[in-house]
Amino acid sequence: MGYIEVCYRLEPLLPAREILYAELGDKGFEAFEDTRDGVKAYIKKEQFSKSLLKDLSINEIEGQKVEVDIKTIANQNWNVVWESNFNPIVINPNCVIRAPFHPAPDVAYDLIISPQMSFGTGHHETTFLMSKELFSLDLKSIDLLDMGSGTGVLGILAEKLGAKYIKAIDIEEGAFLNTIDNCKLNNTKNIIVEKGDSKLLDDSLFQVILANINKNILLQDMSVYSNCLKPGGKLLLSGFFTTDIDELKNAAANNGLFFVKTTEKNNWAMLMLEKL
Repeated sequence: MGYIEVCYRLEPLLPAREILYAELGDKGFEAFEDTRDGVKAYIKKEQFSKSLLKDLSINEIEGQKVEVDIKTIANQNWNVVWESNFNPIVINPNCVIRAPFHPAPDVAYDLIISPQMSFGTGHHETTFLMSKELFSLDLKSIDLLDMGSGTGVLGILAEKLGAKYIKAIDIEEGAFLNTIDNCKLNNTKNIIVEKGDSKLLDDSLFQVILANINKNILLQDMSVYSNCLKPGGKLLLSGFFTTDIDELKNAAANNGLFFVKTTEKNNWAMLMLEKL
């Protein structure tokens, strides 16, 4: 099974690149790589059709220039692609996200992540924002949900910060297997990995829920997150733009979740909510 690489060259670069992240993510693209003048997006070959590239918002932006190249990437070449571009990510002076082939840093929180085709190396703004925000919470001995786990990096960091029970869920087979592999790399003991969506949650309750997905899924599952959050619990959302904050805040308020704070990076946002 191969992958399709869609390479966009954009002029101007922003906000078109951020729009492509969101819209192509909604269409099933699994991984993205920033380039100097655009973005490369990857999707499984059997899931791709040129129709996915139609009806994108960037095509409606006045004055926006767009060039697109499409090619097939063999599976065995993917590791070469990300290894050549994956540098360690410094979340803060005490936390680094790195690949297995990087030397171990002298930090308290050393996260080893082999991303394969899954989202969540820390390079993308949303993963960075969520990882950084975990340090503002007291996670000692809590139950935590990592919804849309990707590589599993957020759940792994949560365990290192003291969470006693973590459920990591992703609907993609590749992400599910990747999270399992990365849990082994980090010798985790408290993470349960499951393949599926919010239907797996049933009557589960958590003190902290992390959902780094996309706006449409966050809106769709807001009531589920609220029902699964213990009173006083925190819900951290990301995977959306700063322009989406108000819509998500309103949906949260309608489900008994109250605004705490937002953080932003390059037009991407993280939203923290609390259930009183």
